[in-house]
Amino acid sequence: MKLLRHVVVFDAADLSTESAFWAGMLDGHVFADEDWHSVIDASGEWRIGVQLAPDHVPPDWPHGNPQQVHLDLHVEDPRSAHEEALALGARLLQPAQTLASEEGYQVYADPAGHPFCIGWGQPSRERLEAFVADRLSQKAEVR
Repeated sequence: MKLLRHVVVFDAADLSTESAFWAGMLDGHVFADEDWHSVIDASGEWRIGVQLAPDHVPPDWPHGNPQQVHLDLHVEDPRSAHEEALALGARLLQPAQTLASEEGYQVYADPAGHPFCIGWGQPSRERLEAFVADRLSQKAEVR
């Protein structure tokens, strides 16, 4: 299957707050319908959908209501991403021991309570490319 688009969809009782948060995180825009908002990122790609769920019960990570979805957002500048997320309405759920470490992550909740992580250095683009190339070559050898 060749995907044309990969869109993550969040349920939310407050469409405007949720979609504005994710548009801010992605430096993007919101295209709103009555019960559905599409979040387009800065490069023009449709990344997130937000659908109206009037009875949405927010997750309470890690020990309360279970999470329905989880995003890992990997960034180059964790301090800047942290400040931006908080300014847009995120809540920090689990801080890293230090933002100065080579690798790490912090857990946040978006305005509707969905947990997400901001991570850095794990893995670098080069390490990821090498990992994928290695796994693909192993897969080809098995055939």
